[in-house]
Amino acid sequence: MNTEGLPKLPGLDFENRFKTNYRVPQTFNLVNGYAIPKSPIPGIGDDPPPEQSIAFPKSDNVAMYDPVLTYGRLRRPKVKPFLPKYVLYDKKALTFKAFFKQSVPESPLEHYRVRHVNIIYFLEDDSITVMEPEVVNSGIPQGRLIRRGKIPKNANGDYYSWKDFNIGMDIEMNGIVFHTTDCDNYTKEFLVSQGIELNEPEVPPVDPVTAQRKIDYINKMNKTPSDDDKLRRFLEFQGKILKFDCILDETDQECGGTMTYQLFYFLQDDTVSIKELPENQEGRDHFPMLLRKTKLPKNWKAKPINFPSIYLELSDNEVTEYYQPKDFRIGETIYVYGRRFLLLDCDKFTRQYFRDVLKQPQGDRLTITYPPKRTSKRPIPEYLGIGTPEDSLTSCFGLVPKPPKKDIVKYLLNTNKFLRFGCVLDSAHPEDSIRKFVLSYSLADDTILINEPQIKNSGIIGGRFLAPQRVKVPGCNPNMPVYYGPKDFGIGEILKINDHRFKIVSADRFVYQYMKEHREMFSDEQVEGVRNHLLLEGHLKDEVKYAMDYVRNLDEEGARNMHGPSNELQSTELKPDDCTPAPQPDPAVGVDAGFHQDDAYIKRSKDGTCPYEIRPTPQEHLTKPCPPADDQENLLKRLGQGDGN
Repeated sequence: MNTEGLPKLPGLDFENRFKTNYRVPQTFNLVNGYAIPKSPIPGIGDDPPPEQSIAFPKSDNVAMYDPVLTYGRLRRPKVKPFLPKYVLYDKKALTFKAFFKQSVPESPLEHYRVRHVNIIYFLEDDSITVMEPEVVNSGIPQGRLIRRGKIPKNANGDYYSWKDFNIGMDIEMNGIVFHTTDCDNYTKEFLVSQGIELNEPEVPPVDPVTAQRKIDYINKMNKTPSDDDKLRRFLEFQGKILKFDCILDETDQECGGTMTYQLFYFLQDDTVSIKELPENQEGRDHFPMLLRKTKLPKNWKAKPINFPSIYLELSDNEVTEYYQPKDFRIGETIYVYGRRFLLLDCDKFTRQYFRDVLKQPQGDRLTITYPPKRTSKRPIPEYLGIGTPEDSLTSCFGLVPKPPKKDIVKYLLNTNKFLRFGCVLDSAHPEDSIRKFVLSYSLADDTILINEPQIKNSGIIGGRFLAPQRVKVPGCNPNMPVYYGPKDFGIGEILKINDHRFKIVSADRFVYQYMKEHREMFSDEQVEGVRNHLLLEGHLKDEVKYAMDYVRNLDEEGARNMHGPSNELQSTELKPDDCTPAPQPDPAVGVDAGFHQDDAYIKRSKDGTCPYEIRPTPQEHLTKPCPPADDQENLLKRLGQGDGN
């Protein structure tokens, strides 16, 4: 039991039974060889001596009196630990409400704008930032106006501190003067605790534009709803559209004309759209819609005087009257933002709607007559001799020259197909009379190739006379030349090629086959001339032999009527006038001496050969009934069989 501090009163003297040290301590200390008494003098066992024994030990020890013995032990006040400023004021800031006026030049609605801000002073590092609270639909950038940092308050380089702030003060920061109107509760308590007397709070001014917007919004929300139910109109008129054919006449303007459009009126929301037609986009950029789906005002220029046309468009609040279905009548003019559209016609549903609902039948369709268009053809420049005329002509039709197009289908179908003719020179020089030529016409590219066979001991070097090229017809227009074609070739025809006159005197069998397959390209005289030449040359032996075999197989009993052989003879084109003597062919004129190996002639008894063209006859004709015997004899006589045996 600790009895320290108990007063020495009867009954309060307790003996410490746990005491084991009863040693008598020393009362002197040896200091530099001298005995110095200890103060205070300890008791037995190093216990403090009783107060009575040391109350008045000596006159010089009265100052050593311990008041604890009388008044008790004193408690020392706790010393607070040192904290730096950035720790003591961490996340503590002073907030002042302020405003500044911003001028608005060139605006008819406002001359200045009041902007409310919060000035935040951070106690930890004496930095300042300015924040502007966000205002809905303000139209200006908001948020942090001044970044956090120390801001100088004068030209001497002194910075703002919390002692420079109070309510109702003008504070200039970064060229903007902020006027404080109030502060939060923590700021008030802090400034009052530091001995600063705060001014009375002020009422901040109101931004006139913001106040007017609030009034307009309240009036808009309090507007009486319209009796027209949009949901009812949507359910009743969904997909019902009035369609009109209209015309836009801009002939009175420079580079203007007339164009037709389709106008659509949507009954569900009273909107109008105008569609451009593709057939009217001649030389113009194609846009699918001239007017998108929107309400069409009757007078688009009528708007309030104070309406800001610079940056706003017209809305339903500014427009007083829109076009209605009753305004669309055939023959009427509709003004679409300054453009005049004349209504010409409407569809069947539109006519029924006007007749049954509006009780106003539409008129008949209007017919517009246009003056004849004056078209001016661009003159084609003359051929300058550079390249081919076709190549020069294609360069006149565009900025980028392109090669003339070739007929690829014709080239593929007629590859390696040539019309070969034998020619002689129609010349007054006697030395040219013995010269023979072979003219090859290519059906693939319309080129002419002329070769001259070599004649021994003639002094004339044979070979290629004309390289493959297209040959112009003499006397044609040099700007639009005409070239020799298959229709220009025939027996006896004269071709003028590079000032040389060539006379065609022979042709091969392929020419005859080609003429028969394309009779529309050749005249009867051309086909007849080639056929007679081939008969004279004996190149149609197979056809003549087939006709002779057919005649020999005729029935002697005359079971066949005369119409049968007449039809067959007509199919073979046998003509009695063709039975003329044929002169011996000149081997030098022939196109290809070894081309036919089975040349044959129909010989008569006295008059030599009788050339006929015998067309192949199908085998089924041989099974037809034969003509009578007398007709048979007459037919044999016509074919040149002599006495009819």
